[in-house]
Formats: sequence, structure tokens, C-alpha cells
Amino acid sequence: TFHPPDPHPLSLLGGLIFGYELGIISGALLQLQTDFQLSCFKQEVLVSAVLIGALLASLAGGILIDRHGRRRAILVSNLVLLVGSLILTLARSFTVLVIGRTTVGFAISVSSMACCIYVSEMVAAHQRGLLVSLYEAGITVGILLSYALNYVFADVDEGWRYMFGLAIAPTAMQFLSILFLPVNPVKLSSWDSDCQKGLIPLQDTEGRAAAKREPCQERHYSFLDLFRTTDNMRRRTLVGLGLVLFQQFTGQPNVLGYASKIFHSVGFQSNSSAILASVGLGAIKVVATLVAMALADKAGRRVLLMAGCVVMAFSVTTIGLTSRMAPLAMARDCKAATGPNASHSLSQHPLAPSKKGTLESTGPPLGPDPWAQHTVLNWITLLSMMAFVSAFSIGFGPMTWLVLSEIYPAGIRGRAFAFCNSFNWAANLLISLSFLDLIDAIGFSWMFLLYGLMGVMAVVFIYLFVPETKGQSLEEIDQQFCRKRRGRGASCTHAQYQRVEHASST
Repeated sequence: TFHPPDPHPLSLLGGLIFGYELGIISGALLQLQTDFQLSCFKQEVLVSAVLIGALLASLAGGILIDRHGRRRAILVSNLVLLVGSLILTLARSFTVLVIGRTTVGFAISVSSMACCIYVSEMVAAHQRGLLVSLYEAGITVGILLSYALNYVFADVDEGWRYMFGLAIAPTAMQFLSILFLPVNPVKLSSWDSDCQKGLIPLQDTEGRAAAKREPCQERHYSFLDLFRTTDNMRRRTLVGLGLVLFQQFTGQPNVLGYASKIFHSVGFQSNSSAILASVGLGAIKVVATLVAMALADKAGRRVLLMAGCVVMAFSVTTIGLTSRMAPLAMARDCKAATGPNASHSLSQHPLAPSKKGTLESTGPPLGPDPWAQHTVLNWITLLSMMAFVSAFSIGFGPMTWLVLSEIYPAGIRGRAFAFCNSFNWAANLLISLSFLDLIDAIGFSWMFLLYGLMGVMAVVFIYLFVPETKGQSLEEIDQQFCRKRRGRGASCTHAQYQRVEHASST
């Protein structure tokens, strides 16, 4: 009996590389600012370079994924990532570092989109949630690994070269692993993967052969179709954009930026606080993401999204209220972290699974800690942060990308995913760069209460607009959207559905 290759390693390695590249900069930056005499502005540019590269990839990567296929897009992104890692490892100037990080950002953005779509198309409906969530688990493990290596190379001369260079190993492994997976091209003129996949499990080779013999005329979509009522595309775009924007506006890029302060406030000492915050919260994220993997195909996407949002809203509201009673001093000067003993206090916002990055001092405030007399409130805040991290990793973290990889027809899936992803990166950049200005304007506690309000709005949005897609083939999900169009029972224009029954029965 033929057993096709297992897509699990692809999903896990893709996530691991993504998480590693996002997390590694925080430790590398401590050495880079000394070796290259980086100003605050240059540090911010270096951290934001990945976001800019990823944003560029979101604008261009969708065309690559749709025109040339998911597998080829992953292979190309791996090669670009290898080049970017080599540039960083051999860098001798600030400009070269920025070029290297931008290249890496471009590569991991294309890879993340292509991986999610490729895996969602090549597995059976009852496994899709597990495998796409495995990508998210890979991200959390990658971030944990990056912080461990930050620690290992912290005192090594030019240790940042090793930190950047070690990304080459998992990238090469992913490149080799995908060579053994099916080609699965998406070319609209020929047999389309969406006609074959989702309906027929990977293992069902006879069914696949029967489906391949059936003619399947997939519609040609233009980018502007995303905003038209044809096949209810406008509603799908609303769902996609709503999920990625709420994922950011509920505060996840910034909540973790102050994790080390909160750990310090409950008694951990400054030198270890950021490492403990990173590794401790990272471990919680891994566990929570494993829970999401187990539940995605049982409880369903809507349930996990709504439950996660409720807990997130409650958690950030609690942090906002406790910080009103026990004010948390926010240091703004990035130079505060440049001292020789400021281990890991200058960091990118760690551990946020979709994309992030900014710079701020997260070290403890100078002088007596204003929180010292509020022990109970400190622990409530700490537990709230843990609850927030867990809820994000069960809900918005994995489910946003899972739903995005399911709700669009194959002919436009790459471009649609990339379009929504570009808003995700742009919102992340906006929120990360404006956070400190907003805190100056309205205060830390009001900022977190605002995130709580956004969480409540997200629950309402998910309840009204996001459909349940668990256990359904990609074609059935497509039909569900078509039937929803203004409640008229309108049907999709795809000829492929004329043969759904036949393909299912073979």
C-alpha cells in the first residue's frame, strides 16, 4: 500500500523558522548595539526591517503562490531565507544588517502564507485544524529556541553571527523535506488542487486518481474580485480582514513587551526577569497551542476564537484596572538598556505569534519599585498576563490563519491570504510604533482598558460574521459562503461542484 509523505515536518519546521527569526533579534541586538554603536533610531530600524520585508512579501507573495504553486513558493522562500541568513552572518555594516533582516522578513512572510495554504489543501478535513495549528506550535517552539540561544551566545564574542547563522539548519531541513512532498501545483488552466484536496484525504489514492480524471474548470479570479459580491467574496474578505485586524488591535504585539517589568514586580531580579518572562510565557504558549491543536477539529474554530477573545478581554481589562491601583512606571529611553548588565532588557516584543516587533526598554525602573507594596495586585496582574498569553495561543493565534487558509476559493487563495496578511503586518507596525505615544497620551491603564473593549468587539464580530468550518472540505466551506449571500441561496459559479458527489463516492 502506498503511504504518501507526512506533511507534519513541513508545518512544524515552517513555524519553527518563523518563530526563531522573530525572537532572535532581541538577544542579538544587545551585542549589535555595542559592535556597531547603534543609536535608538538605528535599533528601531533594524527591528522594523523584518516587518517591512514581510509587508513587501504580503503585497507580492500572493501572486507567486497563486501563479507558481504553493510548493514552489516555499522552496523559493527557503532559498531567499538562506541568502538572508548568510548576509546577516557575514555582515560588516549596519546597512548590510538591515538588508539581511529585510530579506529574512520577506522570506518568512512568503513561507508562512504558502505553508498554511499548502497544508490546508493537502490533508483531509478532519486533520486540517491539527496540521495548520501545528505551524503555530512550531512558532512558539522557535521563539523559545531563539531565547535559549540568545542566552547561550550572550557572552560569546560576535555571538550574534552564530544566532543569525543557526537559522540555516532548519531552513535546509525544510527545503529537503518539501522535496519529498507532492508537487500540488495550483495552475488554473489545468486540474486544480482544490478540486482534489479537502474532499479526498491524502491517503485516498484511488479517490485522488478518480478526481484527477474528472474535468474541473476553476474560475479565473482577478484581485478586484475580493471586493465584489461574486461568490460572496466581499463577505469572505470582511471575515479575513476582521480577524487579522482584531488579532492585532486586542493588544497582543504590546502586552508582552512589558512582561519583564511585571515579573520584576513580583520579586524576580532584573538580570533574569526578561529571560524568565520570555521562557516562562513561551512555555505557557507552547502548552496552550498544543491544547488548540487538540481542540481545533473537535470544538471548532468559532468556539475557540470566541472563548479566547472573552478571556483576553477579561485579562487585559484586569491588567488595566490593577495598574490604576498600582501604577507601573514605564521607562521610555532605549539607552537605559545599553549598560553591560542590562541583559535582555532591550527587546522586540517577544512571543506574539503573528508578526511583531518594536523596541523599548522593558527593564526595571530605576530606584525603589513603585509596585513593592502591592503584592496581591502584582500576582493578579501576572496571572492575567498568563491567561492572556494562553487565550491568544488557543484562539486568535492559530485560528486566524486556519480560517484564512480555508475560506477562499483555490483560484485566489494565495492573493487573498497575502492581502489580509499585509493588513496584519501593517497593523502590527502601526500598533508597535504608536504604543509608547499612546501611553503618554492616555496612560497605561486606559490603553489596556481600550484593548479590553476591542476584545469585546472582536467577540461580537466573530459571532456575527465568522462561519464554523470544522470537519468540512474546502469545497463545502466555499459553498457555505455562496449560500449565505444575502440569504438567497445563491450558488457558486464553479463547475467543480457538479462533480463533488462523484469524487466523494470514489
